[in-house]
Amino acid sequence: MTARDRVNILLVDDQPARLLSYEAILAPLEQNLVRASSGVEALQKLLREEFAVILLDVSMPEMDGFETAAMIHQHPRFERTPIIFVTGHNITDLDALRGYELGAVDYVYVPIVPEILRGKVSVLVELHLKRQELVRANRELEQANAQLALANTTLQAEKTRELEQLNAVLERANAGLAEANRTLAAEVAERLRAEEALRHTHEQLREADRQKDEFLAMLAHELRNPLAPIHSAVELMGVKEIEDPEIRWCRDVIERQTEQLHRLVDDLLDVSRITQGKIKLQSAPLEVAAVISRALETTRPLIDARRHQIAVSAPDDPIWIEGDRTRLTQVVGNLLNNAAKYTPEGGQIRLTVELAGPDALVLIRVADSGTGISGEMLPKVFELFTQVDRTVHQAQGGLGIGLALVRRLVELHGGSVAAHSEGPGKGSEFTVKLPLLRRETAAEPAPATQAAQAPSPTARKVLVVDDNVDAALSLAGLLKVSGNIVETAYDGLQGIDAADRFRPEVIFLDLGMPKLDGFGAASWIRSQPWAEDVLLIAVTGWGQEDVRTRTQQSGFDAHLVKPVNFAKLSRLMDQHRSAGRKSVG
Repeated sequence: MTARDRVNILLVDDQPARLLSYEAILAPLEQNLVRASSGVEALQKLLREEFAVILLDVSMPEMDGFETAAMIHQHPRFERTPIIFVTGHNITDLDALRGYELGAVDYVYVPIVPEILRGKVSVLVELHLKRQELVRANRELEQANAQLALANTTLQAEKTRELEQLNAVLERANAGLAEANRTLAAEVAERLRAEEALRHTHEQLREADRQKDEFLAMLAHELRNPLAPIHSAVELMGVKEIEDPEIRWCRDVIERQTEQLHRLVDDLLDVSRITQGKIKLQSAPLEVAAVISRALETTRPLIDARRHQIAVSAPDDPIWIEGDRTRLTQVVGNLLNNAAKYTPEGGQIRLTVELAGPDALVLIRVADSGTGISGEMLPKVFELFTQVDRTVHQAQGGLGIGLALVRRLVELHGGSVAAHSEGPGKGSEFTVKLPLLRRETAAEPAPATQAAQAPSPTARKVLVVDDNVDAALSLAGLLKVSGNIVETAYDGLQGIDAADRFRPEVIFLDLGMPKLDGFGAASWIRSQPWAEDVLLIAVTGWGQEDVRTRTQQSGFDAHLVKPVNFAKLSRLMDQHRSAGRKSVG
């Protein structure tokens, strides 16, 4: 800071030692520190110089600090000069108020804290400098205004002439603008009509999309209703000894095709959920081997039927990820299913699991020796409703949904999927990348699932209520073969009458029934004292989340989507018997 930039600070105290301490504290500010040992001397110095701030002792002989402050601020030149009072005593609120009325901006108390005093004075010095800058700026502004007024006078005449010329030009421009405005108004009106038509089209598309989702849900429900008795009937045939090999072959064909139709229905619903962002994951620590095992189990019938050779390679040590077991099984199952479909009979399929160390990833590869994919189709294989080959001779069935589901489900797990092929006839390879679960958060390996136990010799009383007679009778047949006492009913009212009379331990209820639907029947059953511990299971073609929520609210213990896997159904019943209703579901 130059000497020109420095400001004056007046230090007023009758004790030389304090003046010396003030100077020592304020020296780092690099300002001009001026001493005064009395109020009179302070007034004299004020008349000779301008000060940014005054540090004024309250207790001084002859003229104390309050009197000195009063005289300072009576003078027009110093009425805005800030004063900081210094006092060694605790002053009353009235004394403080008096000081503020005399123009004090603050108080400091002895013993003085250097940092506090220095900070307060520094702020006031900065304000004084800003005030000086403002004064200089105002002065320069006044000079500039004077010059501007002179220039304005000179320009006024010239502007008058220019305005006259501009007015003439403006009149001509206004005429052109009026014509342009008329054209623009017509364009705006046309645009508004186009926007309204676009909005109407958007609403129609949105309504069509809603109707499509409703149609898909209804279609899935209607397809599942006939699938349920077919599935149950096939399972019932499976527990009977069939000697005729052709009939056994027919049963196996029906079972495989039923599973395929079930998969198509599920894919159809999943694509609707994907487009609406409604897929929710039930994530938990999960061992990759469990996913691979379940996926192989679901696709083994198709692989065997086409006489493929499948090789599986995976590390011996457990590999843990965070994910939804059902959805990841669906991912690997869809890739295996595609490999089986698009590989000629007797082909080779490889399923490989490996670790990518530096990236902390697990890679799941499914490769085949099948028809391959052209370079043109590779970027499109993960798009909805895309099939590699739709020709009459090469088409393998399906809706072109499976790979789109794979990509979306993998992305929901924080991973990615890629396809590779050397070209038509050279096979394909799909690689799924998923993040590994940290070792410290991986769960302990779950105990191996016990083999399904044989049905308990003790008969259970079971009621099956479904307006689809075939579905009710086929499920009842399976339950009877398993050693249960079973009754059936074919609408909601028959169901509650049968339940009140039969007093079953387990009730399977369809939801969409005439006279009284499954929700109403469940609510009535749950209201009966005898039904407190009854296992109540919804068996329905509806699988949406809102329907599942309603079943839970209506008192159901579980929600099963048709066609029902009888092994899963049996596990629910066994769990209920061994642990009670509250543990089921």
